[in-house]
Amino acid sequence: MTQSNLSLTEIINKRKSVKEFDPNFKIPREEIKEMIELATKAPSSINLQPWRFVVIDSEETKQKLDHLVQFNQRQLHSSSAIILILADLKHADYVSDIYEKNVELGYMDENSKDYFVETISNLISNADESYFNAQGLMDVNLASMQLMLIATDHGYDTNPIGGFDKTAVLEALNIDTSRYVPAHLLAIGKGVKPPHDSSRLPIENILAWNDESNGSIGQ
Repeated sequence: MTQSNLSLTEIINKRKSVKEFDPNFKIPREEIKEMIELATKAPSSINLQPWRFVVIDSEETKQKLDHLVQFNQRQLHSSSAIILILADLKHADYVSDIYEKNVELGYMDENSKDYFVETISNLISNADESYFNAQGLMDVNLASMQLMLIATDHGYDTNPIGGFDKTAVLEALNIDTSRYVPAHLLAIGKGVKPPHDSSRLPIENILAWNDESNGSIGQ
């Protein structure tokens, strides 16, 4: 595992979406695992951690997805891996496991654990699928952004991909379509072409302060 000596600001500025990778370069699975594990230090609602990751690094499996990723075949086939990032709609099922682990690690005592498990279970017991879908995808995207920055720190390039047939991809990978919701695919590898720079809206267009009452953001 190689990490840069860049500051966080430098890593953020360095991260850009890359469309083509060195097809002969493979990131070791152990390093991918370490990067994903670090990415899951991201926050999540009530610490329920709805993110799930499916790493696709064999050409055989990539071929199954070829006609499903529309205009992103270059990233699919040249990257070291494509990571399917999902929200688990049943992530609340893990509340006891998560809080029992907190007790094991000394983060809380047994009474506190029982209180939180009961409170959380009651809180979400009547929530419908749309809640778990929206909350899950929000939390998943926090972890995914963190993963992209971690990959940059390791010297790799990434490209998040939203243009794919989400249901068909799940079916091609034999993933339960009633339980898991795709956020996006993430291509990762060594870029072979410099990424295009892209502009950002001026801060004045996207920022408003609470004492401004003009009714809109970014005049």
